[in-house]
Amino acid sequence: MLTFNALSTAPVSSEDDLSQGLLAQQAHCSPKYFYDALGSTLFDAITHLPEYYLTRTEAAIFTEHAEAIHAQIPAQAAWLDLGAGSCEKAARLFERTPPGLYVAVDISLDYLTGTLERLQREHPQVPMVGVGMDFSSDLTFAPELQAQLSAKPVFAFYPGSSLGNFDPVQALGFLQRIVGVCKAARPGSGLLIGIDLVKDAAVLERAYADELGVTAAFNLNVLRHVNSLLGADFEVRDWEHLANFNVKESRIEMHLQARRQVTVSWPGHQRVFQKNETIHTENSYKWTVEKFSKLLLSAGFTQTQHWTDQQEQFAVFWAS
Repeated sequence: MLTFNALSTAPVSSEDDLSQGLLAQQAHCSPKYFYDALGSTLFDAITHLPEYYLTRTEAAIFTEHAEAIHAQIPAQAAWLDLGAGSCEKAARLFERTPPGLYVAVDISLDYLTGTLERLQREHPQVPMVGVGMDFSSDLTFAPELQAQLSAKPVFAFYPGSSLGNFDPVQALGFLQRIVGVCKAARPGSGLLIGIDLVKDAAVLERAYADELGVTAAFNLNVLRHVNSLLGADFEVRDWEHLANFNVKESRIEMHLQARRQVTVSWPGHQRVFQKNETIHTENSYKWTVEKFSKLLLSAGFTQTQHWTDQQEQFAVFWAS
C-alpha cells in the first residue's frame, strides 16, 4: 500500500493579520481562520443540513451531468483538490476517472491527515499528497511536487462555491494563479469549480443561519481559534452569530455581534467592543452564470462550459 506524504508550507496563521483585522474600524477576521480541526468538522456537518442546499445541489449536478463532466477530466491527471477538507467530493469521482496523482490542499493539515489516511486505504493504487497551505494567496508548491504536477495534465478541483469567500478582484487573482498552474502542466489541464448563483435572499439567509445552530457554532468557533493563534481572551458566550444578504454587493455576510460591552486583550493590544458591535467573519459572493463565465475568460482561460440544476440555484463550470 502506498503511504501518502504530508507536506506543510509556511504557517497559515498570522498574528499581524489577525491583529490588524481586530483593530480595524470595522473589525474583521478572514474566513481562513474558521478551519482548525473543530471548524473543519463543523463545516462538514453544515453540508448535511437541510437548509444548506449548496452541497446536495452540486452533488445532483455531478450525478445528472456525470458523463459530460467526466469527459473533461484528463486521464491519469494530477488532481489538485483545493480546500479538500474531508476529500469526499473528489473521492466520489475516483471510481469513474482515477487520478494519476491526488494532491489534497487544505489550510488544516491536521484534519486533512486523518481523511487522507482513510482515503489511501480505500484507494491504495493512487499516489496521494496532503499539503497544508493557505492557498488563498499563494499556489507555490515544493519543487519535487511541482515537478510531479508539471509532468501530467492538472485537474484543478474547487467545489462547494468556496470561491465566494473572495471578492471579485481577489477571485480574479486566484483564478489567474490556477491558470498559471494549468499552463505549466501538460495539455488538457483545466479547472472544475462549483459556484452558487444569485437567488431569493430568504433562501440564502436560511442556508447561513440554520435552525440547529450548527453554522452559529462554526462562526463562534473562530473566536476559540483566534484565542489559540493570537493569545487572545475572547469569551464565546459574549457573542452571537448573524448572517444577512447584502443585495448591493451580491453577497452573504456573516458577523459575530457583541451581546454586551466587552474588552478583549491579546499580547500588546486591547480593544473594547460596544454592545451590538460586530466582527465581520465571512463574505460569500453569489454570481450569475454570465458574470462568472466572463470572470473565467478574464483570468486567462480560453474555453468554458457549465451545468446547472433545474432550478438554476447552483452551477458547475469547466474552464480550460
